Amino acid sequence: MLKVVKFGGSSMADATQFAKVKEIVCSDDARRVVVVSAAGKRNKTDHKITDLLYLCHAHLKYGVACDSVFQIISDRYTGIRDELGLSTDIEGKLRALREKMEKGITQDELVSRGEYFAALLMADYLGYDFLDAELWLKFRFDGQIDQEASYEALRRAAEGRRVVIPGFYGSMPDGGIRVLTRGGSDITGALAAAALDADVYENWTDVSGILMADPRIVEDPQPIERITYNELRELSYIGAQVLHEGTIFPVREKNIPLNIRNTNDPQHPGTLIMEEFDDSADSEHRFITGIAGRKDFTIVTVHKTGLSSAVGALRQILDVFEKHQISVEYVPSGIDCVSLVVASDKVAPCLYSILGELQKDFKPDTIKVNDNIAIVAAVGRKMAYRLGSSGKIFAALGENGVNIRMISQGPDELNIIVGVDNKDFAHAIRVLYNSFVR
Repeated sequence: MLKVVKFGGSSMADATQFAKVKEIVCSDDARRVVVVSAAGKRNKTDHKITDLLYLCHAHLKYGVACDSVFQIISDRYTGIRDELGLSTDIEGKLRALREKMEKGITQDELVSRGEYFAALLMADYLGYDFLDAELWLKFRFDGQIDQEASYEALRRAAEGRRVVIPGFYGSMPDGGIRVLTRGGSDITGALAAAALDADVYENWTDVSGILMADPRIVEDPQPIERITYNELRELSYIGAQVLHEGTIFPVREKNIPLNIRNTNDPQHPGTLIMEEFDDSADSEHRFITGIAGRKDFTIVTVHKTGLSSAVGALRQILDVFEKHQISVEYVPSGIDCVSLVVASDKVAPCLYSILGELQKDFKPDTIKVNDNIAIVAAVGRKMAYRLGSSGKIFAALGENGVNIRMISQGPDELNIIVGVDNKDFAHAIRVLYNSFVR
């Protein structure tokens, strides 16, 4: 059994969090590959180390002294080292970095040092080997990850060892450091799990899994115990704050279970994500996995008699939106009409041009535009097997005074999507949660 475990910035914030990480890693002998982020915030008023490093680079770029900012970074890591009684020469590493900053350093290399220092300290603390990400995570010149080369390099480098790997960065063919997008340590962990054919990829953060609804809208929402990759993508697309998009694909390709866990509550099982689950023995009555949504959409509805039987009509309408680089999110339709749901902020600058072209080229009977629309989705793999799922959802919303402006359901029956007025957005989510979860 091999578990690749990744710890986020909140898990690396200070010596106390380091101690929690060590207890988690040492409690399971299968946790032999550890990926870490840079030190994150210790409290709401604190700073992430990565943000401070970006600030240092901005100072250097414009010829402004960054000594005070760099000192904060130095104090954080030396403080962790001293409090844990470690032997890592972090001062020497920091001095070398400061000298390089004066001579010239790329932004990517500078900001990657947050993970680099954190991994050095964690390797010392755990008694594991430090394995620099630049030795195995390989980028091509076009900036894309060379997955085959990276996997082979990691398999060779990690064989028979217990290692700590810094997340967030790798190396270009010329040896230069390149960072991933923000949240990239999640991707590093997923790539490591896929490369090593791990049995489980554990992603440790500061919440007990993925929540069933936005905690800013629903008070104390329950975590999702089990969710498929398809459900996760649906929730992510509709607006749920879940994992970095790139985290999903490497482990999904290898069918490796992904477990979201809480460093501050390690006994909680968190959320398990897999390609599919055997729900045949599951007595759980709930058919909704999660609820999410986004505000500020515009619905453009085109009416024309016989539209559904007119060959190429939908393509002709979509071509107009494509011409203006507008992504159409949903396309609910009827016999004589079709609605196109688009993000209001994207369509606003060219809305009148689109309407004019539709009127000229398509000659519809009428065109209607509805603004200030919110999209709310109930996602769940069990919906397809629950009679009356849609009816229950619509009834709950109607009984609680939520006017439904649009209805859409995907052919895979993973979601039921409704459009409501922006003003009803939060109320609609609370109604669905209280009706089907609590």
